[in-house]
Amino acid sequence: MTGAVELSGGTAGPDALRPLIAEVLAGLAAGAARRAGPIAPGEPDEIAAAVRGALAEARGPSALGRLAELLAYGAADPADPHCAAHLHCPPLAVAVAADLAVSALNPSQDSWDQAPAATVLERELLAELAETVGFDPDRAAGVLTSGGTESNLMGLMLARDQRLGREVELNGLPSGVRPRILASEAAHFSVQRAAALLGLGERAVRAVRVDRHLRMEPDALAEAFAEAGWEGATPVAVVATAGTTDTGAIDPLPAVADLAARHGAWLHVDAAYGGGALFSERLAPLLTGIERADSVSLDWHKLGWQPAAAGVFLVREDHTYASLARRAVYLNPADDEQAGYPSLLGRSLRTTRRPDAFKLAATLRVLGRDGLGELVDRCHHSALRAAELVREKPELELHCDPVLTTVVFRYRSADPARADHVNAELRRLLLRTGRAVVGRTELPGHGPGRVRLKLTLLNPHTTEAQLAALLRAVVEAGRATEGRTAEG
Repeated sequence: MTGAVELSGGTAGPDALRPLIAEVLAGLAAGAARRAGPIAPGEPDEIAAAVRGALAEARGPSALGRLAELLAYGAADPADPHCAAHLHCPPLAVAVAADLAVSALNPSQDSWDQAPAATVLERELLAELAETVGFDPDRAAGVLTSGGTESNLMGLMLARDQRLGREVELNGLPSGVRPRILASEAAHFSVQRAAALLGLGERAVRAVRVDRHLRMEPDALAEAFAEAGWEGATPVAVVATAGTTDTGAIDPLPAVADLAARHGAWLHVDAAYGGGALFSERLAPLLTGIERADSVSLDWHKLGWQPAAAGVFLVREDHTYASLARRAVYLNPADDEQAGYPSLLGRSLRTTRRPDAFKLAATLRVLGRDGLGELVDRCHHSALRAAELVREKPELELHCDPVLTTVVFRYRSADPARADHVNAELRRLLLRTGRAVVGRTELPGHGPGRVRLKLTLLNPHTTEAQLAALLRAVVEAGRATEGRTAEG
């Protein structure tokens, strides 16, 4: 294999990469053709056997191409219109090409002398995104993250330090302190995980009631604040969600911001999904109030069409970032910074960190905000049309109108007592046959009848005909499942 032991950097790097990239591209094309759909058909153990077999056989000069073919064959391809289960976007080719440049050069942003240009580029991009959110770019701060989970952890870490004091960061919770984090019942599970990692405990997270559309109810949030007062607890933070994973619901941000301010709680807005609406003139008003947040989580590997990872964490006021500051003499000595060599070390929970800002900066310069906004609008229109198609099918039942690009529905089972089983099994049938990748969720509450199917539409090129074909596949799988259930 030409170039296999060569390096990807330096003046000779591009020549070494060129034939290898050609092999990878050929393997990707062959794997996609062999898969011929959104996902490879078969049971999980069959896919596992194919991987083990390829690893055993792929040796020598042809190994790279063969493994690339295996990866493509065994991938759920979000570019396929029938792959619509998760917040798993098909990345733009321009973003993937930009990401290749980062991989080839392999800079790390834990010190200026490893990534001079990328250090400046990240700061410039973050200032631009802070302005998009509604923050003052001269006062805001932030960092590129691995995604919403890391961003939510950082937001709650700063909330803890700002509301409970630096002493808690250094020595843990003193006796008698009872922190509370208020988040909706539909908030991302990473909120509980963050509370545990920060030493607050998962029980510090108080679930706030949601309405039928899974939006936080302001009256319920007010009750949660009152309850914290009666219990002698300290409300550390409110987590508002702008785009829930299940329905794309957006909490009433102005009302939540009012209550957080009234009670002196940090407001973190998890806009990992919904942040993409900021690029759309039509949808941006849905996020009115986000500019009042103390911190915000955004993920451009969702409604931004970037290869993972492309998370962003922002704070409205730079000084609230202070507890993350760190000095490592081998990375950011004080005299270097005094001499004008800036450091991003104190902005991140990670040390080694690739310049993920580059692909997003390149995408924004090629497409512009209007170009990305058009892609957001296309996906939103697809969701609205898919909801109409669901309504038109008597076999299907829509849960609620789409807010962003998610459509939640279910197959109407002839036997309501078995509706959850039928919907869960028809989804697995679609996977086994390789016909479609459809999401599954469960509505809040208890008892049967809560299982729903979910389409998360992130392919801006999906047509109405393709949406109709996807829903036909769901109905056919539902009928087949019910037939087997009746026979059993």
